[in-house]
Amino acid sequence: MSIRQDKFAKQIQRDLGSIFQQYNHSWFGGNMLTLSGVQVSPDLGHARVYLSLYTVKNRQEAMDLVNLHAKEIRHELARRIRHEVKKVPELQFFMDDSLDYLNKMDRIFDQLNKEQDKDEQ
Repeated sequence: MSIRQDKFAKQIQRDLGSIFQQYNHSWFGGNMLTLSGVQVSPDLGHARVYLSLYTVKNRQEAMDLVNLHAKEIRHELARRIRHEVKKVPELQFFMDDSLDYLNKMDRIFDQLNKEQDKDEQ
């Protein structure tokens, strides 16, 4: 990403983070949703928002709630950045499963270490 895209993505991430904190209970049922990253298109018209769902029991339900309130989230974002941009980007929300992948790899390495310790004894 260019410097312009990077700065814009960070601004969007900060503003969306405060929106998610403010409306956590009313829109998302108190689920802990964390923004793990934002990527914007070169024309700044589209933003891909990645959410980490750490303590959420039903992840698909939480993503459905986010997508259900996508218009309200974009409207609130527009209210916050209206003096800084000409056009508010379209938002697309994606589940970030990198933490799950990291946990899976940790379990695999632990299992390999246990097997290696058994072989050495």
